[in-house]
Amino acid sequence: MPGVLVALVLLVMLLAGCAAKSVDQAQRMSEKWGIEITRLHLTANGYMIDLRYRVLDAGKAGELFVRKNKPLLIDQESGKVLTVPNMGKIGPLRTSNKPKEGKIYWMFFNNISGLIHSGSKVTVVIGAFRAEDLVVR
Repeated sequence: MPGVLVALVLLVMLLAGCAAKSVDQAQRMSEKWGIEITRLHLTANGYMIDLRYRVLDAGKAGELFVRKNKPLLIDQESGKVLTVPNMGKIGPLRTSNKPKEGKIYWMFFNNISGLIHSGSKVTVVIGAFRAEDLVVR
């Protein structure tokens, strides 16, 4: 019984450490870039990755909305890079209008290769913005 208790305490400490890391990362992203990532999921039967983020500070979040800054999603395991598809008449599958506080914005990354799956760790880069160790759901 004492061994089970020790294992349980270690598990709780491990989970608390993981939660603290993601809370710290979210707080740093909010303070530096003025955003909160609300969704990073596979969609379209796994062929696309849906990134959604809420703007908390429009001034700080401006870097994510500069049209010349091409968003990249990097698979941390392989180093391979996925991009936002440009759909001809529609344009890039991302929001690039002037940011407004409290609004949720989106972009889709092409995953036709099936490289990214649920549980993959990725990095998102948009201009100077960089968010590492994001987990795709």
